[in-house]
Amino acid sequence: MEYLKSAAEASLEIPQDVTDSVRDIVDTVRADGDDGVRALTRRFDDVERQDLRVSAGEIEAAADSLTDAERRTIDNTVENVRAFHEAQREHLDGFEREFADGVTLGTRLVPVETAGVYVPGGRKPLVAAPAMTIVPAVIAGVDRVVACAPPQADGSVQPAQLYAMDRAGADEIYVAGGAQAIAAMAYGTETVPSVDKVTGPGNVFVIEAKRQVFGHVGIDFLAGPTEVLIVADETADPELVATDLLAQAEHDPRSRVALVATDRATAEATVAALERQLPDLRTEDVARESWADNGEVVLAADRAEAAAVANDWAPEHLQVMTDDPRALLDDLHNYGSLFLGHHAPVVFGDKAVGTNHTLPTLEVAKYSGGINVTTYLKVLTHQELTAGGADGIAPWAAKICEIEGTHAHQLSAERRITTDDGRALARDLDLDVAGGVDLDGD
Repeated sequence: MEYLKSAAEASLEIPQDVTDSVRDIVDTVRADGDDGVRALTRRFDDVERQDLRVSAGEIEAAADSLTDAERRTIDNTVENVRAFHEAQREHLDGFEREFADGVTLGTRLVPVETAGVYVPGGRKPLVAAPAMTIVPAVIAGVDRVVACAPPQADGSVQPAQLYAMDRAGADEIYVAGGAQAIAAMAYGTETVPSVDKVTGPGNVFVIEAKRQVFGHVGIDFLAGPTEVLIVADETADPELVATDLLAQAEHDPRSRVALVATDRATAEATVAALERQLPDLRTEDVARESWADNGEVVLAADRAEAAAVANDWAPEHLQVMTDDPRALLDDLHNYGSLFLGHHAPVVFGDKAVGTNHTLPTLEVAKYSGGINVTTYLKVLTHQELTAGGADGIAPWAAKICEIEGTHAHQLSAERRITTDDGRALARDLDLDVAGGVDLDGD
């Protein structure tokens, strides 16, 4: 393995000044409610808005401000995302089974009751973002989906985002941005309801706010700037590879982009193509800084080494631009979303095809996936035992309690021992059990 271009190391560590600032914001919202959100909106967005909730009239006006083509495009993304996540939900189910005589165990998948979704603004308000976070919650069966988005200069939500939030199925939409939006959804204000789980991407202040409210509410995961790693061989078109790298680089100067090539000529040609394409980008300044600071090019000896590099990187987006991309499928296991082949760029997953683009970054993919229907589902277990089933398991449970020294637990178990077989097993385990209560009257 040879590094043709190295990048600075990145991490999810939050600067102390951001942590302190977010703590002040969260405390303000908890103490002052709506007034705190309004004051923070004036301070950070230079916007004065009395009503935090977006009205039906504002949603209608946002829809009217879009062209027919714009509405159809947003609707297409929402419907594709809905179709994918509906299919995902259909393949998730609980179970119930009798594991022993009289011992029935099972699992239910139950949605959280309320979810709060943050839709970020930033340099380029992402129009596909509402579909990615709201639709899975709706498909999961969440009773109440609350959405927050930052205001524009006139105090309104960006029209395309507002239309997308409504079409995706948000029950209520509020104008609040950054850490104050996360705090409002976590703790509630006079207007914004508190929720059970907060999801959605955002800047470093949003990330830190999610970290600080975690425990009081659930969150999806913590994520940093976007990233892509492309595995390419000699069959890849360097011009296309360069374009796909720049598509992620333009998001943010901190975006991370990497090429892992098994062919030196392809790697060198891609770097040259990228440098040629940069001046033609309207987002050149951002993309160039991202490439300069965070771009990485690795020459791998073979496909196995390329897969090993990709798994170690654990990228948000992983593109495989090789002659036989599925040949690597079983070897790749750390990624947010996988894009197979020369015709599956990240932009399709990000914007239109239907899979989710809210994904883990900075190696979080080593232990977590992105937002999906299960993000809003709780996996709950249950058990039902007959008297006979209890009699069979009680001595084992009682013995564990004796070893632990949890005496009341031990008695709770022992009092379910009601048969000679149960008492014999208890004696075999060196338990001194006189007998339990015959609940069935047998």
